[in-house]
Amino acid sequence: MDKVSGKLTVFFEEPFWVGVFERVSDGKLSVCKVTFGAEPKEHEVYEFVLKSYYRLRFSPAVATDVKEACRNPKRVQREVRKQVQNTGIGTKSQQALKLQQEQLKTERKIVRREQREVEKQRQFELKQQKRKEKHRGR
Repeated sequence: MDKVSGKLTVFFEEPFWVGVFERVSDGKLSVCKVTFGAEPKEHEVYEFVLKSYYRLRFSPAVATDVKEACRNPKRVQREVRKQVQNTGIGTKSQQALKLQQEQLKTERKIVRREQREVEKQRQFELKQQKRKEKHRGR
């Protein structure tokens, strides 16, 4: 049976508040970065997760190690406190975000190139049409 775990880290990245969603499934980590703008309240974050989680575009999966163990509740509480004090995101998450950013960049380049070629072809057709009209003596 597949086990999926998720984590949301909200932090201040000048000048906006940013949320990083981390999802681990089948030993692979994928990440999505969301900009909130003003500091979100807890209920706003919860509402965002409920309404918009399935529309998030996660990065391609990166291999990661998953630790399985029964955990002491007090230790979990201490770790949560440490994570809250720690600002920033893990390096694996940063790598996954970078990979997603590069992928989106290449997609944009491809779309732009196609649009440029279509526009060039349209201009060429227009020029040919004008030449034919001049040639006919109109």
